[in-house]
Amino acid sequence: MAQTQKLTLAKGLNAGLRAAMERDPKVVLLGEDIGKLGGVFRITEGLQKDFGEDRVIDTPLAESGILGTAVGLALRGYRPVVEIQFDGFVYPAFDQIVSQVAKMHARSLGYLKLPMVIRIPCGGGIGAVEHHSESNEAYFAHTAGLRVVSCANPADAYWMIQQSIESDDPVVFFEPKRRYHERGEVDIDEAAGAPLELGQAAVVREGTDATLLCYGPMVKTCLQAAAAAEQEGRSLEVVDLRSLSPLDVDTIVGSAKKTGRVVVVHEASTFVGLGAELAAEIQQECFYHLEAPVLRVGGYNIPYPPSRFEEEFLPNLDRVLDAVDRSLAY
Repeated sequence: MAQTQKLTLAKGLNAGLRAAMERDPKVVLLGEDIGKLGGVFRITEGLQKDFGEDRVIDTPLAESGILGTAVGLALRGYRPVVEIQFDGFVYPAFDQIVSQVAKMHARSLGYLKLPMVIRIPCGGGIGAVEHHSESNEAYFAHTAGLRVVSCANPADAYWMIQQSIESDDPVVFFEPKRRYHERGEVDIDEAAGAPLELGQAAVVREGTDATLLCYGPMVKTCLQAAAAAEQEGRSLEVVDLRSLSPLDVDTIVGSAKKTGRVVVVHEASTFVGLGAELAAEIQQECFYHLEAPVLRVGGYNIPYPPSRFEEEFLPNLDRVLDAVDRSLAY
């Protein structure tokens, strides 16, 4: 079988879950409708058929119960992977995640570990109803004891889900739902392993005039902005953070010092969002290298709007390029 395949992001996740389950019988999946249906987005399609109902478990409609069960499984040596059906559905399980999952290792003075993955389809752009299009990564990145990551392409989806399952730390795994059906090349050479470590950022486009820091659904938007800027003679570097907690500060700072200008782009509200932490870190580490203040492009500080207005809410190519223009004007 060819080592390189062209997969959608959704199929990359499915293949990564399958590889992890084949490798380790202690990997179990839990979630609403993930068995026979294969999940709302079909990420787990075919896995219950191949691995059985005791490893791919259709749960009741109770996120707190799902997470509580996963805590118990992790304490007994399993590696549970929980699917939260939509980002806005995670809040009933919030207490379990921040009070139990994130703190168990510290509370037990390192004696206990909770190796588990919480998969959350995130972001907007699919025309969904209320509670189905949120970007709540800042809640979890703010919580010590959790790793928080976000994939942006099929290759990262395939490798990062396996790395997350293998991690002894609990991982909150964000998946950009509007990118599920976009295709890309995936090198599945198990002997070579993942091209990057789970906590590493990736420079996905080299540039010299300004840096775009982004993750998840905004990586494609920023790459499109960089391609458009190139037509006007501007060279933009695009950095996919991949890991939101911990941050790969070395790669972020290195790019900021190289270009002297930084624009942070994410779908979540800019108010107390991840961009604020990035801006503070960059100005602290790169103060004498910056030619302009760090600018942020994100959602507005309002509840996610009805679907017919979401294109006005979500950052797009024009808003990113406008921020670049303002940065270059300093």
